[in-house]
Amino acid sequence: MADLDQRLLMLIDDEPAQSRLISALASREGWRTLIVRDAETAIATLGTRQGMQLSAIILDQWVPGDDACVLIAELKSRRPALPILMLTASTSPLLAVEAMRAGATDYLIKPVAPDRLMHALRSATTQEAPRDELAPLTEKMAANPDFESMIGASPNFRKALAVAAKAARGHSPVLIEGESGSGKEMLIRAMHAASPRARMPLRIVNVGGMPANSIESVLFGHEKGAFPGAFDRQIGALQHCDGATLALDEIDSLPLSVQERLLEAIRKGDCRPIGARHSFRVDVRVIAASNLPLADMVSQDLFMPELLEALSATKVHLPALRERAGDLPALTRYFLARIGEQPGLRELGVTDGALSLLAAYDWPGNVRQLQAVLFRAAVFCDSDALTSEDFPQLLNILGTSSSTVAGNPIQESSGVMLYTPDGHLRPLQEIEADVIRLAIGLYRGRMTEVARRLGIGRSTLYRKLSELGIDNTA
Repeated sequence: MADLDQRLLMLIDDEPAQSRLISALASREGWRTLIVRDAETAIATLGTRQGMQLSAIILDQWVPGDDACVLIAELKSRRPALPILMLTASTSPLLAVEAMRAGATDYLIKPVAPDRLMHALRSATTQEAPRDELAPLTEKMAANPDFESMIGASPNFRKALAVAAKAARGHSPVLIEGESGSGKEMLIRAMHAASPRARMPLRIVNVGGMPANSIESVLFGHEKGAFPGAFDRQIGALQHCDGATLALDEIDSLPLSVQERLLEAIRKGDCRPIGARHSFRVDVRVIAASNLPLADMVSQDLFMPELLEALSATKVHLPALRERAGDLPALTRYFLARIGEQPGLRELGVTDGALSLLAAYDWPGNVRQLQAVLFRAAVFCDSDALTSEDFPQLLNILGTSSSTVAGNPIQESSGVMLYTPDGHLRPLQEIEADVIRLAIGLYRGRMTEVARRLGIGRSTLYRKLSELGIDNTA
């Protein structure tokens, strides 16, 4: 791989404004960008001296259109080790599957956030495991937004859900803290669905995903001519959510000047658009989410203590995935069931060895990262179950082979499924039937040996075969 100050990106894009934006973003981390306007030029460029210096390619699907996957395959056949990221406005899982199978390293949805683009480039050119690149696709697979869809049995996780479920029935503000990807947005939706305002809209504003100078206008609105560029009157999110719920994600990014206005709106129950002479009464339930502990930000004078107090009528802490490692098998099977429902994919099992590998990683991107990694693995899996070999990036990061994790041997066995796709335990009768089938297959139908290994008599075994409807020729 080229040194950081020599990295060259080829952008296949015929849209000048987008090309300038991506080039500017890439330059922040030392990338030089070579822009080509069509597929033919891109292929020809690969064979040039400059083309041999490429470290990555970004392809806008709009350029080759329906032939995007053909172009990806052609580029990959000529330069197999070169990462290719496809940029598209489509959220179709089927297109993502086809692009990745053709050789795309990642699949980015337009308009792509700057941090997501940079993380995708960083992941593609290092051994870093993918985190959020597939989030727009995997989040579309979320089940119904209710507490039953929140998979996990760890005590710290169940405690958080219990606090959130109780708070959902009220109208006071709620603060949810947890690392990025830990499930805060899903919990917000579950709380709204269980609240007295469930019939009203839920609006989620990602504070961290917008320019600081526009946040105040988005929240409070503005009058025509209130500032340069305010050509029309805009109604703010607080007014839009009168009688409903407003969720403020990444509230730790809220500027101090806007924090003061938000505090006043929560305390008085009104809001005044920028440039307006009068305030408007609003009845809004505010749910705030933060990636960082706001108490720490208060101590650093980055967050108002009064606003923290106003938001903390109920405070919920969602644990990181590494703090609820026991939930990983159930989450894995649940996500695989959801992934299997997507066009072009099928439901897969997972071996004990793969679960051991997943458990050895600390998941800095939490549940969202796990879901994206499983999606990627499912795209390329040709067998009926994921094995440790289906996670080559994790094997590289952990410095292991497909036969060991942290010095411990991996047992690649499909085993017996203990959980249903939604993460709950299967009925005992079904588990017992699977154990018997497994034993019959393992001992090649030698029923005396099967009975001996299971610790039961032959007559008991045959009775169970009859009761469970198992063919003893299995």
